[in-house]
Amino acid sequence: MQTAALLLAALSAVLVDRRHHAFAAPSAAGETARSLKEIEHVVIFMQENRSWNHASTLMDVYKSTLVPWPELETLGIQMSRSTMMADRFLFSICAHDSSYNFRANISNLSRKAKPPRKGVNTLAPWYLGHLGGSWSEGVQCATGGSNGYAYNQASLNHGRNDRWQDLGEPANWGFLKRNDIPVHFSVAEGWTVGDMYQQSSITATNPNRVMLVSGSLNVPGGPQKPDDGGTYLDNWETPGCPLPHINCYPLNWKTCYEVYEDAGVSWQVYQDRNNFGDNPLAHFKNFRNAPEDSPLTKKGMSYPGLEKFYKDARAGTLPEVSFIVGPMELSEHPPWLPKDGAWLQQQVIDAVTQSPKYGKTVLLISYDESGGFGDHVTPYHSPKGTPGEWMRDYLGVQGDIFVGPGWRLPFYVISPFTRGGRVFTEHADHTSQILFVEEWLASRGYSNVTLDSMVHWRREHMSNLVNMLDFDNADTSVPSVPKAEVPSKNAQGAWDGMAKCKARFSNPDAPWTSQPKTFPPKGLIEQGYKQVVGDLTEGRYLVFSSSQTSDKNEYLLSYKDGSKLGVVSKNTNDENRYAQLDTRFVIHYYNNGATDLETRLTKQDGPFLVSTPDKARWLGPNGTLVGSRDSAAPMDIDFDAGCQGSVRGYSMKYARGDDGFVSVSKGAINIGKASAQFRFKILSVSYDS
Repeated sequence: MQTAALLLAALSAVLVDRRHHAFAAPSAAGETARSLKEIEHVVIFMQENRSWNHASTLMDVYKSTLVPWPELETLGIQMSRSTMMADRFLFSICAHDSSYNFRANISNLSRKAKPPRKGVNTLAPWYLGHLGGSWSEGVQCATGGSNGYAYNQASLNHGRNDRWQDLGEPANWGFLKRNDIPVHFSVAEGWTVGDMYQQSSITATNPNRVMLVSGSLNVPGGPQKPDDGGTYLDNWETPGCPLPHINCYPLNWKTCYEVYEDAGVSWQVYQDRNNFGDNPLAHFKNFRNAPEDSPLTKKGMSYPGLEKFYKDARAGTLPEVSFIVGPMELSEHPPWLPKDGAWLQQQVIDAVTQSPKYGKTVLLISYDESGGFGDHVTPYHSPKGTPGEWMRDYLGVQGDIFVGPGWRLPFYVISPFTRGGRVFTEHADHTSQILFVEEWLASRGYSNVTLDSMVHWRREHMSNLVNMLDFDNADTSVPSVPKAEVPSKNAQGAWDGMAKCKARFSNPDAPWTSQPKTFPPKGLIEQGYKQVVGDLTEGRYLVFSSSQTSDKNEYLLSYKDGSKLGVVSKNTNDENRYAQLDTRFVIHYYNNGATDLETRLTKQDGPFLVSTPDKARWLGPNGTLVGSRDSAAPMDIDFDAGCQGSVRGYSMKYARGDDGFVSVSKGAINIGKASAQFRFKILSVSYDS
């Protein structure tokens, strides 16, 4: 929608002293699925307008996602060092590198913003509750700038991602902390978060939700015909076309729920009449014109209510696919309160985990778009001219633009197969949820469940999320999550938390004259680690661990020697075993040596180059450590999900030449052949050292 405050994903921070073990009660789960085809229920729940860089973005949490992106300045990304340049997700390790500046240029700050002090030209990320006192309540209804199409594209500035503060408000760079959103944090720590999950479209709510159910906005060159509606780029709900082939409404292409209906899959939209207009099926002609007694109306446009969902979940009678649309006041759309949305999330999670079918259920929780708050990570996207992805700016301002994917959003998956506070690193967006359901239904024997409406580039480049799931180590216990505060209601029974908050608080003023000299300052980031799952992407401090030994030691790759790769031994009972600096590595996209901006933003997969955090040493041929990127050897670092008897984890192999695999055997490095069962465990870490 058109307002927002970044919620950075308060989803995955894990404190070293607590790590992954603050879990509690057993669930009501019955039999537990042992493979994808044994899952019986998928629940999709999307909230509103929060970005990855807000609730704690680089600040307190996560510990594991965020290392300075290599060569950002030479690529022109975040020009003039005007934006945050290094994390990878809310609890991301912010880059501990003084050469990178997280400060946003505020020389052209919106006139609506409070004027900065004389001589202050930049603004570092700042805690929204920095004023203390009752502002711990005021942060809940803080808002940011516009999140519409024009504002988003201007902020992106053709991939430079450097105009957030020129066009927005100081709160765009504001963040929340663990104490502001404790439920979100606990959920993220208990299950698995995705730190590279992006909004599908660089614009407001409706187009992003349309992508969630159809995989397209009818951008020229996509699967649809020009007269099928769209190109849908704004929250436009008036029949007709405001401009030729722009926002033509309603939309006339097939959704995934029609595919499910045709295939005989059971499904239901659970919503009340107060749904904030957030049911995307209502934007499609087939649903708007469906007879009252048709399946599309009964399942997609009716109002069974959330209480019906809770009842069905607890009874174990949910359909195969459930889609939850919450009420406006609990949507977390600024200025509505994150803590009120946390209460709703807890109701949904409790109903699912207390179901006798929890052992065969997957709950996907996401947010539709970033809501106008900044993310320092420039969106991964398709190459220029990709059909269905690129077009001319219809406002005539930006020239050629990509419509998405956009900035990172909070995303976590609740299931017995995603327990343990892990971080999923694959590129994903809203279409990934469609791809996941397709993969799952196909595994269960359904045919004709592929959505032809989806843009081809998304199908080829966005994750299907399956690698998040670990069926060999399913855990049906439920993490210890603080009890959410019940949202306030007025005498008439209407939720009034936002009204009460706005009556007392305006947006907090930024700390113009008390900003840290370097960012992030020491102590800002929570210390610790998260286990990585899925195909790797850039942007983290990584530790490579091997624990496939008969003793109690864990062997970590190390560059301590300086001239060749080695290992250090750590006791598995040592809570700080991943904190040693010389076991910390950074990966870089190789791309055959290309470092231009277009390549770096559109070609983000292996092989990788591996360096020390300061880039003083690089992994070279035959396990050597060399002094320059040009001499480094590209490495294939591949994730194995552990299916069909293989071991779950990562293999590391030289991408060219005869050097073969990197492995650990008898406490020593081995370069060459590796056991078919050898895999590294990779940790994303955040430590002040």
